[in-house]
Amino acid sequence: MSNLADAEDLASETFLRVIVLPELPAIAMPRAFLTTIAKRLIFNLWRRRDLENAYLNAIAHLPEAQAPSPEERAVLLETLEAIATALDALPGKARRAFLMSQLDGLTYAEIGQQLGVSASMVRQYMAQGWQACARIRAADA
Repeated sequence: MSNLADAEDLASETFLRVIVLPELPAIAMPRAFLTTIAKRLIFNLWRRRDLENAYLNAIAHLPEAQAPSPEERAVLLETLEAIATALDALPGKARRAFLMSQLDGLTYAEIGQQLGVSASMVRQYMAQGWQACARIRAADA
C-alpha cells in the first residue's frame, strides 16, 4: 500500500469481512485466506480510485457554476461504483454488449457483429444489463 492509513484500513476491513461470515469454515491455510480477501479489497480500492479519477477528469472542464457540489459528487461516485460492481457481475459478452449500446450508441446488429452473436442474443445481454441496473435501483429504494 502507498501509505499507512490505507494499509490500516485494508487490514481492519479484511478482518471485518472474516468476522461477519455467517459460518466460519474450517480454514486449512488461514494466511492464504486472509491474503485472498485483502487482495480482493485492494482490487476494489484501485477500481474505485480509477473510477473516481475518471469522473473527476470528466467534470474538470465544467465551469464552477455547473460543477457538482461535494455532496452530489459523493452520491454520483457511489452510484458509479454500484453500476460498475453490477456490470462486473455480468458475463463478459453481456457487459460488453451493454456498454457498447449505452456508451458507444451501437445498434444491436452492430454489437452482434462485433461480438459474433445474433441480434436476439444481444437483446438477451441487454436485458441482463438492465436487470443489473434495476437491482441497484431496488436496493436504493
